[in-house]
Amino acid sequence: MSDGGRRLAAIMYTDMVGYTALGQRNESLSLALVKEQRKIIRPILMRHSGKEIKTMGDAFLVEFPNALDAVRCAYDIQRATREFNISLPEEKRIHLRVGLHLGDVVESQGDISGDAVNVASRIYPLAEDGGVCLTHQIYESTHNKFDVPFVSAGLKHLKNVSEPMEVYKMEMPWEKMALSKKEEMPLPRDRVAVLPFANFSPDPNDSYFADGLTEELINRISLVKGLEVIARTSVMGFKKKDRKISEIGKELKVGTILEGSVRMAGNRIRVSAQLINANTEGHLWAENYDRNLQDIFEVQSSVAENVARALKLRLLDEDREKVELTSNIEAYTMYLRALQLYNAGDEDNIKEAVVLLEGAVAADPAFARAYAVLARTLWYLGAMRGEYTATLARAEAAARKALELAPESADSHEAMAAVHIALDRFEQAHAELEEAVRINPNSAYAHFLLGTNHGTFGRFEESIASYRRGYVLDPLHPPIRDWHSLATVLRVSGRIDEALKIAEQQKILHPGSPFPFVASALCYAQMKEFGRADEAIDAALSMRKDEAWSRIVRGEIYALEGKRKEAEEVLQSLSDLSEDQRNNATCCIRGALGDNDVAFGALMKAAERHAWDVFIKYDPLFQGLQKDPRFPEFCKKVGLSP
Repeated sequence: MSDGGRRLAAIMYTDMVGYTALGQRNESLSLALVKEQRKIIRPILMRHSGKEIKTMGDAFLVEFPNALDAVRCAYDIQRATREFNISLPEEKRIHLRVGLHLGDVVESQGDISGDAVNVASRIYPLAEDGGVCLTHQIYESTHNKFDVPFVSAGLKHLKNVSEPMEVYKMEMPWEKMALSKKEEMPLPRDRVAVLPFANFSPDPNDSYFADGLTEELINRISLVKGLEVIARTSVMGFKKKDRKISEIGKELKVGTILEGSVRMAGNRIRVSAQLINANTEGHLWAENYDRNLQDIFEVQSSVAENVARALKLRLLDEDREKVELTSNIEAYTMYLRALQLYNAGDEDNIKEAVVLLEGAVAADPAFARAYAVLARTLWYLGAMRGEYTATLARAEAAARKALELAPESADSHEAMAAVHIALDRFEQAHAELEEAVRINPNSAYAHFLLGTNHGTFGRFEESIASYRRGYVLDPLHPPIRDWHSLATVLRVSGRIDEALKIAEQQKILHPGSPFPFVASALCYAQMKEFGRADEAIDAALSMRKDEAWSRIVRGEIYALEGKRKEAEEVLQSLSDLSEDQRNNATCCIRGALGDNDVAFGALMKAAERHAWDVFIKYDPLFQGLQKDPRFPEFCKKVGLSP
């Protein structure tokens, strides 16, 4: 930063409540919380054009080009911090205060000084825990442009400021209202859900186009600066459901909802779209588009622009998005059909999706988004079969092509990261995921993968934070079919009560899924409450008696209980599983029985095939293997430090 003279700027000053006292009691915890705080704040600064001038221990000094960006950023910081804290024990929560002022600054030798900096540093102590204080100058510039109300705290005497200044407090929607004004907490308008577009085409088989348009609009609007956009997996559950907008808003915790319909007839399309305030159910914007099919990309861009305009936000560079897509309607149609099949989830649909995506890239070899989705689909197909090796080479080739064609695409980096994780290249995966989140902070998928990557190396706080961020963006995300989940990281890190709470929430959200019951069973097994573990795994198997993971965990729990005969009978019954699944079962069950020679034989085969349990180094259920002198050799083989 070079010398820039005097200018008008909005300045933010933040600090952590009680940081000094915490540092005296527990220095390592205080440093860990500062690290988490920076991970929360820095992406939000980027979204709101905040320039980080410097950090001073637990404090941030930030400059903004205008007061409105500063106010929005301060609100988002406190909201994100609150979401981070929700299910954490008190000692691990982050408590922030924020001060804002608009005034003159002087830039010199990489730092700034002046009236704005001085006042901002004096008013932040007036903010409550989780609150924001701002001066009259900020208030005058923003009070009729921002949904969250400001309340005057009166005139305040500030140190080194000659005259008293009127100070305002941001009235956060989650704060308890005074008894005389009980109001429902307003939903944040910059948190957006795109509901599944209805298919009004004469042919019901054209529903793939409506689903595809929904997904593409989510992708487009996710790139709008300043918005949080709910992931596809959380919105598709509302397809063909007659629910009030206000109810959907509360369930997804969104203040703005985009809904619409698509009608295809030959080469013509009609798209209707409307943006609705979920708090009032009032319309913010609506429009109809009658176009030729090849104009669908223009329609997507126009809808995204209008959403941004209605919410007074800014679009990212659209040229980048054009590189990812295609002008070939045949390729695009195959891509949309593949998306619908991919999201359906069963193996036959996934296989057909691969064929369609390969057709799409054959029709347009420059279709970067199709290559990225092809890579993810091939990776997912391998995971479903329990046989990664059959598909990973093709997945890697597709991911590298996507990166070559669209290096500024979050999808490309996510696809490459998934392949890197599957091939035990964890450092490369981390770099790709950091880049994906930089490009698209709204990518729940990238945050979930970051959670897995951190957890593999025992970075549990980082892992939990990444998973929680993923669930903020994808609150109805279904339970993941393998070990890569927030409940598992919480269990492995010793926070079993929190893990059980997550599993219970998942049982309510997804009552037909066995996986939350498996997660509960493992928690109880780790606590040596085997009666409850048996009940939970029996419940999982009653839902899907052929599900591989549930069957393997059934045998593992028998082994941990000391029921050797029953555990060995389970092992013998797993001959129908894939080679990778059988290796995993042998490792889990034989290891729990203490048969380490057999368990290590299976574990080394799993290492060669990149199909081992990523949390094995830290999971207490694998203590017998972790203490074996052969375990460091395994760790070295798969890229874990011994």
